[in-house]
Amino acid sequence: MYSVDIYNKVRLACHRNGLSQREAARQFGVCRKTIKKMLSHAEPPGYRRKDVIRRPKLDGFTNLIDQILKDDQACPKKQRHTAKRIFERLCDEYGFTGKRTIVADYVRRCKQRNKEVFVPLSHDPGHAQVDFGEALAVIGGVEQKVHYLAMSLPHSDGVFIKAYPRETTEAFCDGHVAAFAFFGGVPLSIVYDNTKIAVARILGGGKRVRTQTFTRLQSHYLFQDKFGRPARGNDKGKVEGMVGFARRNFMVPIPRFATYDDLNIHLEQCCLKRQNDTPQRSKQTIGEKLLRDLDGLMALPRVAFDPCETVATRVNSLSMVRYRSNDYSVPTAYGHREVQVRGYVDRVVIACGADIIAQHKRSYDKDDMVFDPLHYLALLEQKIGALDQAAPLKNWDLPAEFATLYRLLERRMGKKGKREFVQVLRLMETFAMDDVNGAIKQALNMGAIGYDAIKHLVLCRVDKRPPKLNMDIYPFLPKATVGTTNPASYMTLLGAVQ
Repeated sequence: MYSVDIYNKVRLACHRNGLSQREAARQFGVCRKTIKKMLSHAEPPGYRRKDVIRRPKLDGFTNLIDQILKDDQACPKKQRHTAKRIFERLCDEYGFTGKRTIVADYVRRCKQRNKEVFVPLSHDPGHAQVDFGEALAVIGGVEQKVHYLAMSLPHSDGVFIKAYPRETTEAFCDGHVAAFAFFGGVPLSIVYDNTKIAVARILGGGKRVRTQTFTRLQSHYLFQDKFGRPARGNDKGKVEGMVGFARRNFMVPIPRFATYDDLNIHLEQCCLKRQNDTPQRSKQTIGEKLLRDLDGLMALPRVAFDPCETVATRVNSLSMVRYRSNDYSVPTAYGHREVQVRGYVDRVVIACGADIIAQHKRSYDKDDMVFDPLHYLALLEQKIGALDQAAPLKNWDLPAEFATLYRLLERRMGKKGKREFVQVLRLMETFAMDDVNGAIKQALNMGAIGYDAIKHLVLCRVDKRPPKLNMDIYPFLPKATVGTTNPASYMTLLGAVQ
């Protein structure tokens, strides 16, 4: 193919200088047909096909290939036909005798024709999109997968990110509360995918049945919800992009923090720092555009939403309540009663009626048993034989003085001593661990080994007054009596020997 420069020279010589086509062909060393073509086009026109493409070996199979590709649209992306697989099926099932290359070329052109084209969108201030993402992080020295909620304001590209151990209902609600507080307002509308946290069921005509927790969240903040089409991430493309952006920029290298709180402080600082950036095709920074977004937000309600999942259940015979595949203890007085469990990101709160009866740190293990030893002390006082095998007390981290006290009480009083030890432990139902431990130390130093003495010493520490332990006043306290040696006793022994 000749260059544009040759075209220019030939056209100048013939059209302006009057050179004939024959003479131009001789001077430029080009055949007259090419000269004629150069005079008809200002630049090389490129190859032009005159006849329809003939594929004698493939033409009889193109309808089959088109049908296979059409059927693939209803299949999962990872289980659709490749060009190689289509070629193998044509050969095995339909007797195709051509080569794989012509099949691959045809499949490639078909897929290119069928690629979806999108409409550019504009976003008004005050609207948001929400999605969850996943990344690796090291929390407390353990590498684990973290799930982070991203809320994006598409008009300004402002974003808020917060990470959680799991993508749960309470994390979903807590992320919204934190994002609204970060932006200082509530978006007019929020676009979601069809997460089961928010959508209980998809009906025909684009209608959704919302979950109870999501309905409570929406009723509290009064934002409008919008849901994308199933498997159509482009319906909320801004936040989809932000999820990937946060992973590549906020979490590379892999973040290492002691707690999730530390990680979330880092992510919030990254979100604030990003507001100084200027996006492509924009003359303003994200922070400058964010001001218009913030002006379009609704005001926050006076009271923030309680970000928890609420479950009604019953206490079992072990005085435990099951929540999310784990068991949490309650006081034995509430055994077999109806209770309400409120699951938060970091804790589990259990209530009976209007009273909160137990609160535990949230466990994300499976089939875990989370005990509060204080819940079982009243029952152990009655069933003292179970003390040594009581599971709630196995991993109870008590100071060494407690073990010393237990050993002395058991040695001196047997089963009654065990019961007194449980009574001492029950003092922690009312008093602080430090006060009880300090009283036990004093009692051990004084030799006053007993529940009544230790309770008296605890009350003295709380009231900040000196103890008044008189062994004559408290005859029930075990006291060692040492007799005086009599020399006449030795003389009696000598006489017996003689």
